[in-house]
Amino acid sequence: MELKDIFTKIVNNDNLHARFLNTLSLMENTGARKISACEDPATVTYIILKHAAEEHRHAFFLKKQIEKIEGVSLPTYSPEYLLAAAHSKRYLNQLDIDACRYLKDTLCLSGKELRFAAYLLVTYAIEVRADELYPVYQDVLTEAGSKVNVKSIILEEEGHLEEMINQLQQFSADWQVHADKAVAIEARLFHTWVKELGKELGVQ
Repeated sequence: MELKDIFTKIVNNDNLHARFLNTLSLMENTGARKISACEDPATVTYIILKHAAEEHRHAFFLKKQIEKIEGVSLPTYSPEYLLAAAHSKRYLNQLDIDACRYLKDTLCLSGKELRFAAYLLVTYAIEVRADELYPVYQDVLTEAGSKVNVKSIILEEEGHLEEMINQLQQFSADWQVHADKAVAIEARLFHTWVKELGKELGVQ
């Protein structure tokens, strides 16, 4: 099933929609925590701090959007308050693991160099995905006349992608090769996540 069809089914059901917003909030929060975890105490840059702060704000913003859906309360990220809970929680962690494995095998990196390179590749892949996912979601919200909107996130994610490309260009002359590998890894994980969403919604 197309992503737009899945989002339409979600947005047309208040409970599902609230749980989806909570799921996106969880994933943004996971990303923010991963960015913070890769920071070097002495050499952390303005861009990394900015990016971590904005991802945390996205997590809060999405959580806040749930308040626009009447009669729903989702106080935590417990599985019963999420969609495809297990896969949603594992998605970024698995992407990080697979990217680290690739970097170890390909560039023989370790320690803080590995953590920083993984941050670059994982974040790039996620920003590429966000540039696809959020506009489709916003189109569905607009068509449904929903009070929920993610336009501010779309604008910031576009800026994040440009920033990641700049950092990757400084990281390696072969940055596109490594970035494409990260995107391929993410695409496999995203396909599994969407498949699990479809199962939970009773659509394929």
